[in-house]
This record gives sequence, C-alpha cells and structure tokens, in this order.
Amino acid sequence: MTTTASTPAYDKSGEPLVRAVNVTKAFHGNQVLKGIDLSVNRGQVVVLLGPSGSGKTTFLRCINQLETIDGGRIWVDGDLMGYVDKGGTLHRLTDKAIAAQRRDIGMCFQRFNLFPHKTVLQNVMEAPTQVKGVSKDQARSRGLELLERVGLKDKPAAYPAQLSGGQQQRVAIARALAMDPKLMLFDEPTSALDPELVGEVLAVMKELAQSGMTMIVVTHEMGFAREVADEVVFMDGGVVVEQGPPDEVIVNPKQQRTKNFLRRMRQEEEQLAAATGHLALADIPLDDTTDDDVTVDPTRAIDDGGPDGAVPPTS
Repeated sequence: MTTTASTPAYDKSGEPLVRAVNVTKAFHGNQVLKGIDLSVNRGQVVVLLGPSGSGKTTFLRCINQLETIDGGRIWVDGDLMGYVDKGGTLHRLTDKAIAAQRRDIGMCFQRFNLFPHKTVLQNVMEAPTQVKGVSKDQARSRGLELLERVGLKDKPAAYPAQLSGGQQQRVAIARALAMDPKLMLFDEPTSALDPELVGEVLAVMKELAQSGMTMIVVTHEMGFAREVADEVVFMDGGVVVEQGPPDEVIVNPKQQRTKNFLRRMRQEEEQLAAATGHLALADIPLDDTTDDDVTVDPTRAIDDGGPDGAVPPTS
C-alpha cells in the first residue's frame, strides 16, 4: 500500500503501546474494517467483543501484519507496523523487516498450531533458538520455567497428541511467551475447547494480566472480560460501536446493538457457567434505559486500492 496522509508522526514518549488510527480492510470488495481507532496502554488488558463477522479477528491479524491494511496506520511501541513513512507516504516494508517487527508480538490462535512431531519443550524452544539465536541451554532453561508457569512442569517430554486441548493451548501460550513479547494477542483461545477445559486456560491468562502483560483478547468469555479487562470494545459491522470499562459496556451498555449481542450471549453463558463455574452473563444486571444506536461517519473510511487477500475468518 502506498498512501499519503496528514497523520502526525508517532511520539513514543507517554504514548500507548498500541495505537490504531482509521484502520480499514476489505476482502474482494467486502469492507471488513471501516475505520477502526483504538489505543492500548502499556500493561492494559483490552477485550474485543462482537458477533461473528464483526471484524475482531481481522483487526487482530492486522496488528501483527498477518493481514495488510488498506488504509490507516497501526503503531506498536512506536513502530509503524508493516510500513515506513517517507514524507507522509507509506511504503511497504520487506518481509524480513515485518518478521522482525512480529518478534515482539505473541499471538495465540483458536487452534494451537503446535508441531506434532516435537515434544512440548521442543515446541517452546523452537522460536527462541531459530529466530532469536538463543542457545539451546538458555532456551531449555527458559522453556522449563514457562512450562511451570502455565502449570505443565511435568509435561516437557510429552507430545501434543498426548495432551488435552487445554494443555495444548497452555503450551501455545508458553511458546509465545518464550519470545519475551511486549504484547500478547489472543484470538478466541478457548473457543475450540471443551467447557471443562476453559478454566485452566483462562487462569493462565489472568496470571499474565496480573503480571502486567499488555493483552488484546478476542473472546466471548464474558466472565473473563468483566473480571480481567481494563477496557471492553464492542465491534459490529466493522466499526467500534461502544467501548469503555467492563462495568459500563457489559453491565450498562448504551447502544442497542451492544444490548442485543449481550442478550444473545446469555443462554450460552449460562450453559458455560453450569459446566465450569464461571460468572455467567445472566448474573450481571443489564440496564435497558438507553436505546441510542451508533452513528458511523462513512467519510472516515479510506479505500486506496490496497491489495485483496484470501478471505480469512472475520469474527
């Protein structure tokens, strides 16, 4: 993408760790992101909520450049992701430079993507040794520490097929942490798990949040969002409909689209709570006093003819 804009240069001092300005993305004419603005402070936990197809996953993938943006800009720790700004014009970085930017961002997907032919410890050691050039002894020591942190200190020699889904996801988290990321991205990390396994993964994520890790989490786990998130962002139709503290967005939403989504989630949350003992959305009062909806300014979207890609999940 090459575009000219008047967006000011990023001032790293005192700025958020993540800053997205007017981010747009389309797949084959389908506008998935329609001008997303979001800031995430250092040490903050931001949860993205919304129905399937709202653009949450696409936005997450744009942050670490698994998807290229069509318009707008994203900075992570002062680095303009995927591009270099030359006099207000953006030029795409080389694949090698983009890969270097990704080293500081950990990501956990819905599926665990572990190497099936490698042990748990080998999976955790792989990226530090191959990407960062860390010695095997150092990577092994760090890997064992991380496995203990995620509650798998007795599984270093196990293979992924010998683990439950929850255990595999915890290995994936340890693998991401092995790169010492500044930012962790979670794309519905519990959606592929049986209900009884969800709690063990959420417990690890809560510990990460308490340790000060900056996190952006796409999830439908309302109890986790209310308990752990500093900020909740509700997306629908490629726009941010509502955002604020959990007690405002989840307990007292102002926009009708947010209220409708939360109502639809009630039954699922009740079932999950019965299975796992987590806080259900039905346990949270929902104020229906305001029915105002969001107004989207279509002039905020940028379409500069960026490249189309294969259509990914847009949830």
